Amino acid sequence: MHTLSQLRAGKLAGIKRLDLSCGLTSFPVEILSLADSLEILNLSGNALSSLPDSLSKLHKLRVIFCSDNHFTELPEALGQCQQLEMVGFKANKINHVPAKSLAKKLRWLILTDNKISDLPREIGLCLNLQKVMLSGNQLQSLPIEMAACKRLELLRISANSLIKLPEWLLSMPRLAWLAFAGNPFSDAEEASTLQTITEIDWSSLKLGQTLGEGASGVIYRANHLLNGLGSDVAVKVFKGVVTSDGLPRSEKAASIVVGAHSGLIPVLAEISNHPENASGLVMSLIPESFINLAQPPSLESCTRDIYATERTFTLEKVLNILLSIASVAKHLHEKGVMHGDLYAHNILWNEKNDSLLGDFGAASFLPLHNKYLAENIQRIEVRAFACLLEELLHLCDASPEMQHVFDAMTALQNNCTQTEVSQRPLFIEIQSILMILNTKIKCKDMKSSGQC
Repeated sequence: MHTLSQLRAGKLAGIKRLDLSCGLTSFPVEILSLADSLEILNLSGNALSSLPDSLSKLHKLRVIFCSDNHFTELPEALGQCQQLEMVGFKANKINHVPAKSLAKKLRWLILTDNKISDLPREIGLCLNLQKVMLSGNQLQSLPIEMAACKRLELLRISANSLIKLPEWLLSMPRLAWLAFAGNPFSDAEEASTLQTITEIDWSSLKLGQTLGEGASGVIYRANHLLNGLGSDVAVKVFKGVVTSDGLPRSEKAASIVVGAHSGLIPVLAEISNHPENASGLVMSLIPESFINLAQPPSLESCTRDIYATERTFTLEKVLNILLSIASVAKHLHEKGVMHGDLYAHNILWNEKNDSLLGDFGAASFLPLHNKYLAENIQRIEVRAFACLLEELLHLCDASPEMQHVFDAMTALQNNCTQTEVSQRPLFIEIQSILMILNTKIKCKDMKSSGQC
């Protein structure tokens, strides 16, 4: 984190990224002196309510974060920044998004947790849009003009006031990650899935180290005391606020309703009698041998995960991972849940090639009463699976004798990314194809061809 005194003393000349969080109530004009170098400006956690028209002088500015401030409208000055691609104004008090505030090169827009009731039709002119995060607002509809944003891949519209899912979303050719729980049109589906499970009293849990923290909650290692004996578990305590993906309430409901599957982290119980009335889940403790298959997207990659540079897989390992995840996705959809965040960074994996799909923060509930709608929503998630398939294929080399299997997987990936959403296969077909290909690989290693 930088300081205002450093900025004013000229000690930050030439920097590409500036982070200032020091109770600012007005935009420091000294920032403009960084015009020839500044690409990322982070003014989150201040008390700002406006930006100057002179912001456009930052002619190299690509990214701006102004979350947790006092803005009531998205500043029009943003629209004059010619290189601006990413705008983050989460957790302000924004109730108005002027058409002039939308930069021409905008790729990534974050307006989570504000008071926005409508968006300007001109958002449809932002043809580079890939990622739009609007959860936790008061939207009753989305402009149909957004259908022109054909590059849109991730959309978060959970926790709004939408009375129906916009039909044009089902024709978006690249949309892969969609979250819409917590809206009037989906609340009935969510309520119908609610199930009761075993409760564990908070007083019987002894919390240990923090295992991780996400947007929706904190995960702890814990000891559950039973009859004087202790058993190690993982405990997720929800924060109870709107996240970038949606509502913790929906995440909890989805985690419970999907039930048991070998590719999911087992949910054992929900907690009761928390001293601060927080809700939470008790889950199996995953061995430390499991790691995240990849890291989340960067500012540059936008929607695509980042893999370790040394990471490689055999074709057999890739197939095993994909089979596991396809099986999980098929199971979720049959239970009426769409994961919404099917990414490698949400997959836990170990060297034995076991895979677990986690993080239900973006989960939504399928309208199972409408087969056409439900299946085409599922096919949006099929494209997310195709992205995973493509990434893993890039990390493996097929031997000449297995090239036909590699080619078949490439063909499957192409089939799962068809521009016409309704033409994509469902996961039951995807799983079947992968099982056949897996058999072919196993047959190669068998000495007796009569067994194949």
